[in-house]
Amino acid sequence: MKQFSLRTVRRVWRAQWRDMKVLLRESRTPLVLFILVVVGGATLLHFFYTFPEDGHELGWGYALYASFALVFFETALEFPQQWYLQALYFLIPILGLSAIADGVLSFSAALTNKRARGQKWQVAMASTYKDHVIVCGLGKVGYRVVLELQKYGRDVVGIEANPEGRFVERLQEMGIPLILADARRPSNLIKANVKEADAIIPCTDDELTNLDIALDAREINPRIKVVMRMFDPDLAKRIEKGFGIHTAISTSALAAPMFAAAAMRANVKYSFYVDNDLLNIGELTVHPHSKLVGRSIGEIEKEYNISVIIYQRGGFRDMHPEPAFLIEADAKLTVLAELPALQRLEALNQG
Repeated sequence: MKQFSLRTVRRVWRAQWRDMKVLLRESRTPLVLFILVVVGGATLLHFFYTFPEDGHELGWGYALYASFALVFFETALEFPQQWYLQALYFLIPILGLSAIADGVLSFSAALTNKRARGQKWQVAMASTYKDHVIVCGLGKVGYRVVLELQKYGRDVVGIEANPEGRFVERLQEMGIPLILADARRPSNLIKANVKEADAIIPCTDDELTNLDIALDAREINPRIKVVMRMFDPDLAKRIEKGFGIHTAISTSALAAPMFAAAAMRANVKYSFYVDNDLLNIGELTVHPHSKLVGRSIGEIEKEYNISVIIYQRGGFRDMHPEPAFLIEADAKLTVLAELPALQRLEALNQG
């Protein structure tokens, strides 16, 4: 669901202004023709039209009004006697309405109908973003990355090559500016305002494509932080060191430890490496006859070399509970530890 705020309103107004300037450039020929027809007709009427009653000339304001009215077949003045002004009465409506049909109406419709504007409106919106995160490749991984960034309150601009992608419509409904184009083209990164972006996350399913996008983004914006999806962990390390890319993450390297830990019958929710140490986030529910009941958080943290990061019981929830906090039956502990420590803790919990 879209969340509207003062910042959102300002951003929409800035995008509207920039979109209008683009539309003016695109429609300048018919708009200029319309102005020339009205002003040119007003000039001829001012200098050559005279009122039949007293012969006095038209003022500029009245001449401009009469010329504008003629475009819509409105006659603010009596039909003139001069042949060239008579011809003007026929030419102004023809030329004026042609210019309106070609430019003015299409300009107004495009300015108000943003869905019809499609990608040009998306680019206009993206141009208002600053210190945002660009996510390239909006498949399952990219979509989940966008959702997580939204939880952190970050502004996101997406780039997706497939306009029929599974999550395209869903992201558009969320109000995410979405550039439907190939992110490997630097011009499309510029459309996403990469020059003002804080970070870029290339997470397509092709690691060479991700590398190509990352290098182009760094060339355009040397200060941008790059977090890149990779499949080969060794290649990820070499790219991180060799190309100066801040983070190159191997999805297989992230998943493999979790699969292995799960096979060890440990209740592991997440696993990740810190240097060469594999750390796990596990959960356990304290049994009524568990040896953990009545012991303090600090005691088991020190004895089993773990960190209790969340303590829950009933409606009570405490992140990073105090060391003196006593463990109760039916409590749910979320702990950070190496796998052997988790296994020892699970065995202690069985009583």
